[in-house]
Order: sequence, then structure tokens, then C-alpha cells
Amino acid sequence: MADRIPSDSIVAQNAKLAVKIELQKKRAMRQPIARFNVKTGEVYMEHGDGSRTIVGQAMKRGRYSEREARKPEG
Repeated sequence: MADRIPSDSIVAQNAKLAVKIELQKKRAMRQPIARFNVKTGEVYMEHGDGSRTIVGQAMKRGRYSEREARKPEG
């Protein structure tokens, strides 16, 4: 029995359950939750009071050689 490898569906189901429980725990403890907006590509922290703080922007897809080099701010 200990030698058996669980199927992918069971592993995925347990992972989803673990994430769901962790989100419930964070909400109960009023801790911020990191979220990602697919349409805008923004990464933000959602706080217990409903406020949001933008913490980053997702990179655009494309070949590495075709990406624009980041210019230093300032």
C-alpha cells in the first residue's frame, strides 16, 4: 500500500482543498491575500477591510530575445 503512487486527480484535489483552507484561514485572521488580475496583469494584495494595494505588473509574454530591455528609473 505504501508503494502506490496516487493518481493526478487525487493530488490536484488535495492541492485545491489545501489552498481553499489556507484562504479561509487568512480571511479569518484578517491577513492580506495576494491576487492576480488576468485581464490587466496586475498583482495586488487584498486586505481584510476590502482595500487593495498593487504590488506589481506581470511581464508580457514573448520570446526572451524579443522582450524589451528594462530601462532604469530615475
